[in-house]
Amino acid sequence: QVQLVESGGGSVQAGGSLTLACVASGDTDSRRCIAWFRQPPGKGRERIASIVSAGYAVYADSVKGRFTISKDNAKNTLYLQMSSLKPEDSAMYYCAAGRYCYAESGIDYWGQGTQVTVSS
Repeated sequence: QVQLVESGGGSVQAGGSLTLACVASGDTDSRRCIAWFRQPPGKGRERIASIVSAGYAVYADSVKGRFTISKDNAKNTLYLQMSSLKPEDSAMYYCAAGRYCYAESGIDYWGQGTQVTVSS
């Protein structure tokens, strides 16, 4: 079992920045991929950034160049640095881990989510 706990969400004006953190505990197998998903109100969940088992990062086109995913293995913590935020980035952000991260079907563990709201 893996427990994922996100933090760092909040309200920010367009153009601002936020950094989300996700602390993992339990069976933190490095072979799992880890990712950030988000779900805007009334819409489905979207994978926005992930680190695959080979160690490289993959981003959705909607956040490429603005968001950076990173991890601190010593702290078992995954980060998402978000800059140049837009109102359309407003969503519940979820940390996830699983066998593969390009689709929800591969995710075995979810965090509880942290809300990000960007005002214009």
